[in-house]
Amino acid sequence: MHTISDYQGYFLEYLSKKTITKEPKNLYDPISYILNLGGKRLRPTLVLMASEIFGGTYKDALDAALAIEVFHNFSLIHDDIMDDAPLRRGKETVHEKWDINTGILSGDAMLINAYQLFENYEGDTFKELAKLFTKTAIEVCEGQQYDIDFETRDDVTIPEYIKMIEYKTAVLVGAAMQMGAIVAGVSKDNKSSIYDFGRLLGLAFQLQDDYLDAFGDPETFGKQVGGDIIENKKTILYLKALEFASKDEQKQLKGLFSLNPDDPSEKISTVKHLFETTGAKDKTRLEIEKYTKEAFDVLDGLSITNDKKSILKLFGSSLMNRSV
Repeated sequence: MHTISDYQGYFLEYLSKKTITKEPKNLYDPISYILNLGGKRLRPTLVLMASEIFGGTYKDALDAALAIEVFHNFSLIHDDIMDDAPLRRGKETVHEKWDINTGILSGDAMLINAYQLFENYEGDTFKELAKLFTKTAIEVCEGQQYDIDFETRDDVTIPEYIKMIEYKTAVLVGAAMQMGAIVAGVSKDNKSSIYDFGRLLGLAFQLQDDYLDAFGDPETFGKQVGGDIIENKKTILYLKALEFASKDEQKQLKGLFSLNPDDPSEKISTVKHLFETTGAKDKTRLEIEKYTKEAFDVLDGLSITNDKKSILKLFGSSLMNRSV
């Protein structure tokens, strides 16, 4: 087994070799641009790691890892267009650097490229990877639509929110781990269990992201703390606060989430205070711990050695103890 940083290095080396430089430049340059903006490379790293956890090699899993990363970045291009976002990882978004039509078309090409990468696998492996990818891709689209729908709804429930982040974020983490298992050619039970491990970890990861957006360290978070509050996003913190707030606090919170002040600092401060006094901050931490524990419980059913279970547990723990 290699380290997480090893897998990241192997993937980045492979990505650099596979960068497309051909005509028309206005189709392919935006693809190279978004793929080289950086990021944690969490999903492709998981593909490589899962393959070796189950006795395969990371080299055999590189095309599946690249497919996951290409698809993830395709979704980011289109998400940024829908959100009219000016920045991605501190740099101009594709539709800002080029234009909206280029962003749509380059994103479409990336989705097709992701499918093309599975053609490097034979027979049943190709079929299984493509089937999982198709299921996951449509779920990500469904999750994005739920997210859009929730922006105009005042009656979103916590189970609905969990389903949205499961589809929008967590299923891709689960699919990444299952793809590594598929490449390694393991049993059906192991493939199912490693998917559940990734999916549950993905849920905990997204809830942690919600938490850090409000209560992360500005020095290390990498994004503006309070960004979700500024954008009036109804995250787990907001929903938990409403659940446990008094009628006056509910009215105050809903009022604050209808405002878009030029200077949002007072709004952020007041909302964070409400998240604390209603218990939403602590309740959210408990939700993160719950899904992390459920993920770790799944490991017990995996037919792998204890040292490999420890590697997965260490990786999960590092994700949940992050400050970025």
